[in-house]
Amino acid sequence: MATTKIQPRALVRASGGPRYAVALVVDALGTGLLRPFLLLYGVTVLRLSAPATGIAMTVGVVVGLVCMPAVGRWLDRGARSTVVAASMLVRVLGVALLLATPAGHVWPFATAALFLGIGNQAWPAAHAALVATVAHGRERDTALAGGRALRNAGLGAGALLATACLAGGATALQALAAVTGLAYLAAAALAWSVHLHAHPAAAPAKDRADGPAPRMRALLAANVVYAFCLNVPEIALPLVLVTQLHASPVWSAAIFVANTVLVVTLQVPVTVLMSRFSRRTVLALAGVVLAASYLGFLAATSLGHGWGAPAVATVSVVCTIGEIIYAGSATALVAALAPAHVLGRALARFELSTGFGLAVSPAVITALAPHGPTALWGSLAGATLLSASAVATEKDQGTRLSGWCRRARAGS
Repeated sequence: MATTKIQPRALVRASGGPRYAVALVVDALGTGLLRPFLLLYGVTVLRLSAPATGIAMTVGVVVGLVCMPAVGRWLDRGARSTVVAASMLVRVLGVALLLATPAGHVWPFATAALFLGIGNQAWPAAHAALVATVAHGRERDTALAGGRALRNAGLGAGALLATACLAGGATALQALAAVTGLAYLAAAALAWSVHLHAHPAAAPAKDRADGPAPRMRALLAANVVYAFCLNVPEIALPLVLVTQLHASPVWSAAIFVANTVLVVTLQVPVTVLMSRFSRRTVLALAGVVLAASYLGFLAATSLGHGWGAPAVATVSVVCTIGEIIYAGSATALVAALAPAHVLGRALARFELSTGFGLAVSPAVITALAPHGPTALWGSLAGATLLSASAVATEKDQGTRLSGWCRRARAGS
């Protein structure tokens, strides 16, 4: 299978066009300004306790997942840019509630976190459905990868800008929240102006528009475990570096920055490179790479205080490569498997599994870490290898089912 070539203009067009690309950047900048510091906003500006703030944020994320079935049905009725714009507008409402919350009141803050959570959960499925409408085949995979790289660049730039403003204290955090709301509003207007609506029945036959809805049970279950890798640089590694290796927090910051830079620069090239293989094979490979990196972290932490931190930082590059391979193949596989008339629901179910993995991973990681490196990294490696095996096994089942359906149609 020939690999797809990277053509910047075609990539922008396949990703929804220039206006939509600008909307992605503006939305990501706004998210980067506020999301990493939402906990600080609750503690510093609203003077809430850290546990109360954390619980409110967690509840917002988990309850936000409940909206995904409705988002999937909305997408399957043909809506595309409207759903993307709505996911941004609901976050405008969340920011407005955040700014209106009186100090010491946790319930308005929890409601604001809920609206922010709904928008953050709905956006990935809506974005993937929009890209799948304007691009097909491997061009769609590359466009999805380009969107992720662009979004990570915006998130990183927003977070850096917000970090530079934090010296202003509570007033600066309030100003960042206000700018975030304006960014979401501008991004929503740009996304809505694309005016993209899908007609599933008109989708190309090669995209299996007339097929049954895929079950994807093994894929969705495996994705819950795969999604843990997204929280490794932000939660697991800082926890291990600070509490077990007693290393400087600078190492955690450096790993996070390196992760962002690698995703921005390598997401598209790696996805294009992997296009010579089947998407399911690539997704299974991602699990193997991630499991190998977890075992690498296990070995690195055994080196102790002196060499442990540099070794963890080195292995984190392998983990990021695994994350890039996973992100470039998982959504693309779902989009390729799902018939056009149920694409929205398939993407919503996938995002539900991703959101669930992201929601439970902090609790799982922090529960395993006190029991030692073997409990943490050994468990993650074992679970990820099992998930990779499940993904690869489901491939054969899907192939047999597809062949059976073709024979049944031929005989009818």
